[in-house]
Amino acid sequence: MSSSVKVVNPPAHQPASVWSAIREALSGAHGRDFTEGPIGRAIFILAVPMVLEMCMESIFAVVDVFVVAHLGADAVATVGISESFMTLIYAMSMGLSIGAGAMISRRIGEKDADGASHTAAQVLLFGLVVAVVLGIFGAFFAPQLLAAMGASAGVQKNIMFTRIMLGCNASVVMLYLVNAVFRSAGDAAIAMRVLWLANTINIILAPTLVFGWGPFPKMGIIGAAVATTIGRSAGAVFALSRLVREGSRIRVRRVHFALDPALIGRVVKLSSSATFQVFIGMASWIGLIRILAGFGSDALAGYTIGMRIVIFALLPSFGLANAAATMVGQALGAKKPDRAEQAVWAAGRYSVVFLGVVGLVFFIFATQIVGLFTQEAGVASFGIAALRTIACGFPFYAYGMTVSQSFNGAGDTKTPTYINLGVFWAFEIPAAWILSHALGLGPQGVFLSAALAFSMVAIVSTLLFRRGHWKTRVV
Repeated sequence: MSSSVKVVNPPAHQPASVWSAIREALSGAHGRDFTEGPIGRAIFILAVPMVLEMCMESIFAVVDVFVVAHLGADAVATVGISESFMTLIYAMSMGLSIGAGAMISRRIGEKDADGASHTAAQVLLFGLVVAVVLGIFGAFFAPQLLAAMGASAGVQKNIMFTRIMLGCNASVVMLYLVNAVFRSAGDAAIAMRVLWLANTINIILAPTLVFGWGPFPKMGIIGAAVATTIGRSAGAVFALSRLVREGSRIRVRRVHFALDPALIGRVVKLSSSATFQVFIGMASWIGLIRILAGFGSDALAGYTIGMRIVIFALLPSFGLANAAATMVGQALGAKKPDRAEQAVWAAGRYSVVFLGVVGLVFFIFATQIVGLFTQEAGVASFGIAALRTIACGFPFYAYGMTVSQSFNGAGDTKTPTYINLGVFWAFEIPAAWILSHALGLGPQGVFLSAALAFSMVAIVSTLLFRRGHWKTRVV
């Protein structure tokens, strides 16, 4: 059984000013049909809350490492290694959200609200079960995982940080999935509010619990893990409450949670290659961390700081990429493939301008920026080198992220998977070892391999996207 989504665009006489578009974007764009009307305005209305959402995520990433950096190189290295394990959780969450998002946006484009709601409920059920299983495994085997990554004795003393992060991963999974549901349905403003709530709580609690401000105990690095978990959990609960409330573009009811193995199977099939796609990219980061670990905690801590600053810039552009993916899915559902393609190129151009400017700022002011996070000369030197090297490829990354997400929005999760496999595993990791060891560049060789790999992904993705095979994908 299906029902229609009644969506209409604002009347023609409404002024199409930037401020009116911003107000519409932040209020939730209720009633707007993203398969109709000017493409630039539609992308803008979708992208504004998505970019603001990712800006807060960027601030969260920077604040986290800023706080932990005051505890020394071992603490920062612990965050870096633990995050490399969390990439597996992120990969699974992002893979499921990609598959679910492609199906939900397609149903919305087809005006099938009930089908979109049913898909959302099944994905949440499946994601929760997987998260619990992974959490138990990760918390129990945390010591062995740290040892396998070559963690120093100082890092291994911080085992509780890793245990909390892995054991409480359900908050991460739920946050990813519920926000993906809202974004793919066109309710990007709700996803923005959810992430702002989660990260605001974390930003307040992180220094409070780490340093023991006021009546709170001084928990050290463990406080950072507790703050992150509380913030994400609060965000997930708020998001779920909005998903079952009347008035949103997509509303999940009890009947939608009735187990549907066939639908879960379809989502898993679509998401499996998406999960592998994300895992390939993130696992390559684990490989780089493993290579850097051989150069000591200073190199690893510097890279961790540099990459957190890079994430600060990349996440807003990822918001633009998510907007393009939503436009692609809904346009294909409405049988408008040309509109889908135009939306991708428009979003890509916006992203190039943004990242080009930020990359230039990072390159020029790398010393001052890294200096905000650490006063240790050894750590800072590696952080500066990582930031400058990777920032050189920012304009390429802009198109790479937009096009890759657009493949996913169309339900073509295999193409970017093959690209990631060839570039990150067949090129990046071997190149990192060769440049750092065989050619004697040390950690700089690892930084260079990362910049080259991301640029290569952008070029290959754009060439394949132009062929247009993604337009015929059925989900």
